[in-house]
Amino acid sequence: MENSEKKHPLIEVWNTYPGVRKDNKKALSKPPIERIIGEMFAIGQFYYYVLNLTNSTLSHHHENISLLHGLQDFPKNLKEVIDLTHPDDIPFVIKAEQTIVEKILEIGISQQLFLKFSYCFRMKTASGNYELFHHQAIPTLEDENGQLVQSINIHTNINHITQENPYTVLISGISPRNDFQQIKLKNFSTHDQFLENLTKRETEILSLIAKGYSAPEIAEMLIVSEHTVRTHRKNILRKTNSRNSKELLKKAFESGLI
Repeated sequence: MENSEKKHPLIEVWNTYPGVRKDNKKALSKPPIERIIGEMFAIGQFYYYVLNLTNSTLSHHHENISLLHGLQDFPKNLKEVIDLTHPDDIPFVIKAEQTIVEKILEIGISQQLFLKFSYCFRMKTASGNYELFHHQAIPTLEDENGQLVQSINIHTNINHITQENPYTVLISGISPRNDFQQIKLKNFSTHDQFLENLTKRETEILSLIAKGYSAPEIAEMLIVSEHTVRTHRKNILRKTNSRNSKELLKKAFESGLI
C-alpha cells in the first residue's frame, strides 16, 4: 500500500469537518516557518513537520524527529507518527481531535487559519520508553474554496518538566484573534482548582512567560508597564503556590494552561 493511502484513526474524525479538503492533493507549498516558530511553544527538544490534510502525507521534517524517536528515515505518513503514540493515549487523541473539530465549527471555518490547537500525549522515544510530548497544530494553507489542505505540527518533549498528562485541549488565537479556550476532557481527567485561580490576564501572561518572553517584551506586547507585568507574575506565583518559574511551568503543563 502506498504511503498516501495509509489509514489512521483520525481520518474518520477529520471527514466530519467540512473545512478540510477531501480529495488527494499532492503538491503543497512550504508553510511560513518563521511565522509558525513565532507562535510555537517549545521548552525542550522539539521537531515539526508539514501535514498534507488531504492525504495525510508528511514533508519538510525537522531533523530532530529522527533523533528523538530513533527513526532510520523521516516518516512519510501521519500513521507512522500515530504508531509512535502510546496505545492507551489513542482514545484521548481521537477525542481531542473531535473536540477541535467541534470548536472550529463553533468559532467559524473562516477563522481556521487564525487558531492554534494543543494537547499532550505519550510517544515512544529512541530509548524505547514512552515520554510525554506537547503537541501543537497550526493550520497554514487553504485552497481556493477556503478548505484546509495543510497544517504544521510541532512536538516538544516535556517529560523533563512533567510526566502528568492534563488531558486538556487548548485552543488559542493567532493574531489578530486572541482566543483562549481550555477544554478538560471528561473520562480522562479530573477538575483542577488551579484553573480557577488565575484571571484571564494572568493566564495570558503565564502563557507568554512559558514561551520565554521577558518582562519588557511582555509589557510591550500587552501595552502595559513592566511593573504591571512583574506584579502579575508575583500574583501568579502566589496563587499557584509556586516557588519559581520552573515550578510554575510544571504546574501550568499539568493543569493544561499551555
